[in-house]
Amino acid sequence: MSENCTHDCSSCGVDCPSRQQPQSFLEKTNDMSHVKRVIGVVSGKGGVGKSLVTSMLATLLRRRGNTVGILDADITGPSIPKCFGLHQRALSDDTGIFPVATKTGIQVMSINLLLEEETSPVVWRGPVIAGAIKQFWTDVNWGNVDYMFVDMPPGTGDVPLTVFQSLPVDGILIVTSPQELVGMIVSKAVEMAKLMNVPVLGLIENMSYVKCPDCGKEIRVFGESHIDEVAAKYDLKVLGKLPMDPLLASACDRGIIELFDGPWLDAAADLVESLPAKE
Repeated sequence: MSENCTHDCSSCGVDCPSRQQPQSFLEKTNDMSHVKRVIGVVSGKGGVGKSLVTSMLATLLRRRGNTVGILDADITGPSIPKCFGLHQRALSDDTGIFPVATKTGIQVMSINLLLEEETSPVVWRGPVIAGAIKQFWTDVNWGNVDYMFVDMPPGTGDVPLTVFQSLPVDGILIVTSPQELVGMIVSKAVEMAKLMNVPVLGLIENMSYVKCPDCGKEIRVFGESHIDEVAAKYDLKVLGKLPMDPLLASACDRGIIELFDGPWLDAAADLVESLPAKE
């Protein structure tokens, strides 16, 4: 061992007898849980529709006969329960905490399902939030889940880092909007995924256009889309382009997102469904 050894073998090229394997930070699930695939839904900025995309994809996979779960990792801004009209508290016993099932049977765990009042703010520092995310994975009795979607807060901070290190993520979907600044935002998400050795499954553009109810013309409210250029730059697939649709917004507000009708995310659902399952 070198006298200057820092004990960080990941940054050292010396082949010494004391060399250690890189430490794994992966957490084990609850003993009653078996999650076959984990898909993160991320973005580099807020307000682009991650929760909408998460809810719609979970609904599509459930419609295809799969068992589906959603881990709402946006602790300070949870939207998933609202999308599905969930207001009851999560229950627990000696086997763990039970997720709350939606009308079609999607299993959901969110901080709002544990609070006395769902409008109460969660004013926690980063380490406490990270600990809650781990508990949603380790302490919740998920049962058998074919596809677990993790709805993450924006950015590249504590929560995405915790999810990438603690959960066996099979890939991420990056949600964007049409503005030109998207290139920089997507870059940050892609580069973080590379650093964490997490595959990027593709891009999904929300608020891509508005369809005129009279003539059917697609109007680009935010200007021409740049998502195809960004995807080509990073050799990624564009898996869907969602319109600005009042019916989708209303479905989320009314908690009936499971009733949405449209083909916009079929390609993304196909790709997710093709991912190999963990034993």
